[in-house]
Amino acid sequence: MTGFLLQKLHGAIILTFGSSSPTAGTSVGVADRIALMTVMAGQNGDSQHLPDMKPNHTDELEKSNTWMLTEFNKLSQLRSLRLPDCLMPVRISRLTYTNSGGAILALGFNAVHKLWKWQGNEGKATSSVPPQLWQPSNGVLMTNDKDPGDAIPCFALSKNDSYLISASGGKSSLYNMMTFERMTTFMPPPPAATFVAFYPQDNNIVAIGIDDSSIDIYNVRFDEIKSKLKGHQKRVTGLAFSNVLNILVSSGADAQLCVWSMDEWEKQASKFLQIPPGRVSSPHAQTRVQFHQDQIHVLAVHETQIAIYKAPKLEYLKQWVPQESCGSVTDATYSCDSQSIYASVEDGSVWVLTATTLQPRSRISLDAYFPSNLSSRIYPIVIAAHPSQPNQFALGLTNGGVYVIEPPESKGNWGVILPLENGAGPSFNLAAALE
Repeated sequence: MTGFLLQKLHGAIILTFGSSSPTAGTSVGVADRIALMTVMAGQNGDSQHLPDMKPNHTDELEKSNTWMLTEFNKLSQLRSLRLPDCLMPVRISRLTYTNSGGAILALGFNAVHKLWKWQGNEGKATSSVPPQLWQPSNGVLMTNDKDPGDAIPCFALSKNDSYLISASGGKSSLYNMMTFERMTTFMPPPPAATFVAFYPQDNNIVAIGIDDSSIDIYNVRFDEIKSKLKGHQKRVTGLAFSNVLNILVSSGADAQLCVWSMDEWEKQASKFLQIPPGRVSSPHAQTRVQFHQDQIHVLAVHETQIAIYKAPKLEYLKQWVPQESCGSVTDATYSCDSQSIYASVEDGSVWVLTATTLQPRSRISLDAYFPSNLSSRIYPIVIAAHPSQPNQFALGLTNGGVYVIEPPESKGNWGVILPLENGAGPSFNLAAALE
């Protein structure tokens, strides 16, 4: 491995992999970026009187750690794999791992799905072994009915990976994942489906966010709407269930979050994201939500920020805002163990944050996984976390590429923890970092 550059600037300790020359993207530019990469805490606009997230033992350990931000700026500094693709490269709109962890499913803006399956590595996704772009023997593709308007593509996999519900502005389709057969279509627009999530207790029931700001609780088997939830003001762009709290959390294009009881489907709480000062939310921003594995804390993803809330009352806990010059947040997700958050930004970078504190651990630049291409602006639109490997994630890019990203084998995880010595504060063992 090439040299390291260790600096302490603006209170941020930065470990940069690669050359220590000025062209390595370090020194003042990085320091200024870190200084301006903010973690804000506040409630009702008051950042001085916010009760912090009630920690468990793991949270306390995370908060006691001092992370040294690790920069990845070159292809040789991490493990990455562009998934092979013989089909037309089209901007990726949705991306997920299968629940088994052995395949990745993508939906392009052309309404065509792509499924990559790993045969090696015991059938688990990895950056070390290329997967196969899989199609059934008849060569059929899973292709949604497409609406040429302002559609929001969406899909959801059943828990057993056998069925897919997907929509690209037209009718919603139910597919058999083994044969790619379209088994049925339902809910023809207008209004169009904008998000879909399987009900945790029954694969026959799904929650479907609608362009008209409502949410349908739909029984696929009987082709009937069991309940229609009304409480949003704009189109619904995110849905997440909590078995622990027996609630559904939804999010809308106007940055509104709502909580619904799964018993009577009544609205229990509603709150708007706090847009950071100086930022403007676009009218069609896709606010998304995801539960921490404790099914109590909620990750809210918006173009201006990522934020942590505590359900069911939607207590606002923390907020992370990228520097304005880096562009908007494009997507974010918890790692499978909920210890990290992977956040992609418009400048092509991916940030690895500690989930409890939103403290940055690593910054992965576009150059670290994508060969230089100055002819077009390329960046991740969607990000997905492996369901059982906490340090692996996948990216779907504007140019249609899908990448699997993992840390160097020598490190095994993202970021470096500075140990505390005799309570005197952080120190750094360079030999340990080089191991």
